[in-house]
Amino acid sequence: MARFIKTKKEFIGSSPDGMTFHGERKSEHVRISVMDYDKDNLTETEVGSIAETLKYAETNTTTWLNIDGLHDAQIMKEISEGFNLSPLIISDILETNSRPKIHEYNDCIYISVKMLQYNEKKHHSTSENLVMIIKKNILISFQERVGDVFNPVRERLRSNRKRFRTAGTDYLAYALLDTIIDNYIYIISLLGEKIENLDKILIDKANDGMLQEISEYKGEIIYMSKIIKPCRELITSLEHIDSDLVHESMQVHLKGLRSNVELANETVEDYREILSDLLSVFHTVMSDKLNDILKTLTIFSVIFIPITFIVGVYGTNFDFMPVLHWRYGYLAMWIMMIVIAISMVIHFKRKKWL
Repeated sequence: MARFIKTKKEFIGSSPDGMTFHGERKSEHVRISVMDYDKDNLTETEVGSIAETLKYAETNTTTWLNIDGLHDAQIMKEISEGFNLSPLIISDILETNSRPKIHEYNDCIYISVKMLQYNEKKHHSTSENLVMIIKKNILISFQERVGDVFNPVRERLRSNRKRFRTAGTDYLAYALLDTIIDNYIYIISLLGEKIENLDKILIDKANDGMLQEISEYKGEIIYMSKIIKPCRELITSLEHIDSDLVHESMQVHLKGLRSNVELANETVEDYREILSDLLSVFHTVMSDKLNDILKTLTIFSVIFIPITFIVGVYGTNFDFMPVLHWRYGYLAMWIMMIVIAISMVIHFKRKKWL
């Protein structure tokens, strides 16, 4: 299946507000976890049904409700009804191959973004769609599978950071986005280190295996660029959103967020250019090596042409040939061939052809 766009023929023409999961099932079971907190208390629990989470919509505390696994249509329907989310919102959540985007609704803000993960051994990156629904006192996040990059956020909540605990769902959304973008930069740095190491050894040890490495790294960089570019547009839109759910005090944080995502985007583009340069250098080095080989073969051919001529002349079948029966004729022929070969090598060196 294509890496950039993944869809199936049966989804063509489906209802835009239908609660049908469009994506690859990455989790066997749906996991529902809750972190509910205020400045003094934190409750962290895992529940078995959406019904157990509905009480948090009416409290004055801040709640982070996280859903791992999107394939269960009944659970998604319960979320839609329990938290008053439009079927269009649920349909967007279930479209995991959608482009990162942000939408403002009457009582919530919808944010869709991609999380990156990188396998260092396989030099291969994968992405997972993350959706955040920001409401007044509750943030609902939807992930395709268990496991994410948000442990630093959870640890900050557990460590009773007063600033975090007293902030609202807009600050929680900012913290999650900031972690995602920091992870972009970390993954880019891992890949960038490999690209820079390749640059150092390319001239001395260029081989066909390096061409494959350059192509693989270029594919990864292009893939990351496809994910990071829309994220920059998303952050810019979030900065300019006019909603009571995003407080004025968030502007300074969002500016920092935009700066980080621009850094990630610029770094990706820089490495993309480096890889293009490496590809050009690789072809130049390999071409030079081929030219050296051809030059060496040509020089040897030129050296042996007169020698072959001499042997050919003396190998002709005539009864009457000068010095044919001369006692030192064979030795003279060898001396002549050696002198010619040495003279040509000296001439080539003077011309700097060798």
